[in-house]
Amino acid sequence: MASSASLLLLFVVAASHVCCSHGQGGDEGAVAAIYSLGDSITDTGNLAKEAPPGAFETIKHLPYGVTFGRPTGRCSDGLLIIDFLAQDMGLPFLNPYLAKNMSFDHGVNFAVAGATAMDPTDLFNRTFSMPFTANSLKLQLQWFKDFMKSTFDTDQEIRKRLQSSLVLVGEIGGNDYNFAFYANKSVSEVEKMIPAVVETIINATKQVLDMGASRVIVPGNFPIGCLPSYLTAMAMPEPSAYDSTACLKDLNLFAAKHNTQLQQAVAALRASYPDAAIAYADYFNSFLSLLKGGPALGFDANSTHKACCGAGGRYNYDLRLMCGVEGTAVCADPSAYVSWDGIHMTQAAYKAMSRLIYHGRYLQPQILSFREKNGL
Repeated sequence: MASSASLLLLFVVAASHVCCSHGQGGDEGAVAAIYSLGDSITDTGNLAKEAPPGAFETIKHLPYGVTFGRPTGRCSDGLLIIDFLAQDMGLPFLNPYLAKNMSFDHGVNFAVAGATAMDPTDLFNRTFSMPFTANSLKLQLQWFKDFMKSTFDTDQEIRKRLQSSLVLVGEIGGNDYNFAFYANKSVSEVEKMIPAVVETIINATKQVLDMGASRVIVPGNFPIGCLPSYLTAMAMPEPSAYDSTACLKDLNLFAAKHNTQLQQAVAALRASYPDAAIAYADYFNSFLSLLKGGPALGFDANSTHKACCGAGGRYNYDLRLMCGVEGTAVCADPSAYVSWDGIHMTQAAYKAMSRLIYHGRYLQPQILSFREKNGL
C-alpha cells in the first residue's frame, strides 16, 4: 500500500527544470514527456471520460476538485502526485488518453481509476466481480503502444521519443487486492495473489523498456492498513492489532510483502537493462513518514486517519455513503487532512508525497535531479 518525516524543508522546493541520469552513468537529458500507467492514484480523467455507473460516478462532480476549482475526474479535492511531478519538470499536466481532443505533446496519462494490474478474467478465476472498471494494465499498455504507433512513423522514432521521456508503471496492483478484500477473501488468501500481480507489473515494465524507454519509475503500494476505508471495514477490538501509527498491522504487513517482492523484481530488471534508469518509488514508507510527521507538515494531528469528505464514524468513512452523495459532508479545510474520501488522498497530502519521493529519499535510486529556482 518507516522512517520519520523530518523533511519539512522540502516544501520550499520550487523546481523549474529536471534532468534525469541515463542508466547509472552520467549522461543527462531533459525530460520532454511523461507517460503514465496506473489507477486512481494517477488517473487525471480517464474513468470520468468512460462515465461508467457505480461508486465513483461522483468524481465527475463537486466536491471532487473543490480545491482545484472544478471537478477534473481526479479522485481528490485537487491535484495528484503526477501533477506535482509534471510541474517540477516544467511540463503541463498530463491529459487523460480518452480525452482525444486534448494535447499530448508532453505526454499522456493512460491510468484509469479502479484499474487492476491483472486482467479481470484472471483474478480468482472470475469468482468475484469487478465493481468499477474492466480496465487493466494490459489494456493501458495496448493504449500506450497504439498511441506511439499512431503518433510516430517508425519504431526508431518511438525509441528516440522514449529516450527523452519518463515512464511511470503504476502505482497499480492495489485494486487487485482491494477487490479481493471486498469479496471477503482473507489476508492469507490474498497473499497468494502477490507473485502474479508483481509478475504482471514487471512484464509490462519490460515491454516499455523494450520499446526504448530509458527512464522508468515503478511505484509500490501504500500501507493500506492506514486508510480510513480499511480501518473502518476491518476494525479490530484488540489494541494489539494496531501499530504505533494506529494502523492495522496485518494489512500493512501484507502491503509490505507486495512491496518487497516488487522491489526485488525491479532490482532484477536493472541487471537486465543496464543502460536504463529504473527506480522504485517507495509509496509505503513515504506515506508513513507523512503520517508520523503530519503536524510538522501542516496536517491536523487529530485528523490524519479521518476522511475529509464522508459521513461520520470514527474515521468519517461509510462504504454506503461515499464522498459526494447525499448525506456526506466536506471538512472546512482539506489541506489539514491526509485522506480526502477515505480511499484517496488530499491535494496537500499528494503534494507532500511528491516532495518526499521525488525531492527526498524515497525514490530508489534517485534517478531525477532537479535544478532549483533561486538557488533553493
